[in-house]
Amino acid sequence: MSQAMAELFRRITLGVYVVGVGGARERRNAFTAAWVVPVSFQPLLLVLSINPKHSSYQLLKEGGGFSVNVLRRDQLELAAHFGGPSQTDKLAAVAWHPGKTGAPLLEDVLARFECEMTEEHPVGDHVLIVGRVLDGVLLQPEAEPLIYRETGDMDGASMIFPDRF
Repeated sequence: MSQAMAELFRRITLGVYVVGVGGARERRNAFTAAWVVPVSFQPLLLVLSINPKHSSYQLLKEGGGFSVNVLRRDQLELAAHFGGPSQTDKLAAVAWHPGKTGAPLLEDVLARFECEMTEEHPVGDHVLIVGRVLDGVLLQPEAEPLIYRETGDMDGASMIFPDRF
């Protein structure tokens, strides 16, 4: 696969987030994501891109909402923790509390949003989830956000991108 193509796509400015989801019977999970973008001012909407084969996708659909926890530049280890396979309870290692939708809100992050899922749209090998922002807080206004490019190949993207267009 293509490291060059992965490097090209890392030039698109993206932040790094921990997305929290909550499903039935208080089951919760969180995962690292870079594909989160604001898409509307009225109403305030965010879009999240998620692989429908990801274990958190079903929890997101069951719970009907998600959180977006904005990571600081010094939280690369936290991004790696939530980016790994969900063989264990990832949330057990961090301080968090459930939000209005039941989705986990991490305590030690730069900022966080809580969203209610309003619609979804299949696109390629992912699904775009549109979420109406219910709440948000800027916890550390002086902190710099973690940028996707700074994660290197932590997500293994170079193994997924094609060699050419």
